[in-house]
Amino acid sequence: MTFVAKPRTHHPLLQVNDLGLTRRDYEGSVSTLCAGCGHDSVSAAVVQACAELALPPHKFAKVSGIGCSSKTPSYFLGNSHGFNSVHGRMPSVATGANLANRELYCIGVSGDGDSASIGIGQFAHIVRRRINMLYLVDNNGTYGLTKGQFSATNDRGSTSKKGVPNLYEPIDMISMALQIGASFVARSFSGDKRQLVPLIKAGLLHEGFAFIDVISPCVAFNNHNGSTKSYDYIRAHSGSVVDADLIAPHDEITVDYDPGASEDVDMPDGSTLRLRKLAHDYNPHDRVQALHYVQRAQEEGEFVTGLLYVDPTASDCHEILGTTQTPLNALGEDELCPGNAALEGVNASFR
Repeated sequence: MTFVAKPRTHHPLLQVNDLGLTRRDYEGSVSTLCAGCGHDSVSAAVVQACAELALPPHKFAKVSGIGCSSKTPSYFLGNSHGFNSVHGRMPSVATGANLANRELYCIGVSGDGDSASIGIGQFAHIVRRRINMLYLVDNNGTYGLTKGQFSATNDRGSTSKKGVPNLYEPIDMISMALQIGASFVARSFSGDKRQLVPLIKAGLLHEGFAFIDVISPCVAFNNHNGSTKSYDYIRAHSGSVVDADLIAPHDEITVDYDPGASEDVDMPDGSTLRLRKLAHDYNPHDRVQALHYVQRAQEEGEFVTGLLYVDPTASDCHEILGTTQTPLNALGEDELCPGNAALEGVNASFR
């Protein structure tokens, strides 16, 4: 395999963030994926989101499984901690990393094969455990790394590159995440940077399990007429439920205006935010309504994109388990080995 190194120098006038870092400081190695792969657009969105939030790259743990999508952590946050695990087992590694050091931002990158097939059991339980992380699925409906077999998310009736139809019903990971208890659920399209970047920023800052299903067409094996996850099909059948953006923390801004109306709000950075209140028929805080909305759109052959559900009172696994605030690698011997008396007390509690 040929390795292409990026130049160490960059333009001196590149914009810097609050940490004095440029976008280049959040990049990784040069991608070896097919030219035009949607996964590279997702990596670029992660780079932009982290740079705009001014998050320190060394405070990230990025984990993945096996597949084209699971190669992508090499292409962003080159100065972070990373681990490429076995097929379908990324959630176990992410769980361990988060429990060991809660001070790290955790990003898990997976694919529809990695998470919806061999790893579906692991995916279900990491959602239930409310691990504080951003879980990204690059969803293209195919096994691109092994030359184009249907994955579990491929729609029934969709055809392969050779014209063979898929005979089985798809697994919708959005519906699954909503049913099992994810506190942040969104879907986007790799070709819609304007929507995807704010969703990633919001997912990174969410306290709890944040899941984003990104429709990311495979240009080599699933971008033809007959595929329901091609660029042309998604562009023709997608609809956004909310035009979302993320504003950095400031003093609270309150407004009062009627449903369906719009309101201009002056923001702390000098810009103006125009808000249009959603009608009563959609509420992103209503899990049941969100699930119904997604499945109704699916029945009509549409992909719903945007922030579908968020729990404003979400908790994560550390709050549930009452874990220490200190990362395990920073604990001293007294904390790690409290002595026989403490052990006797623990044993007695189970008798």
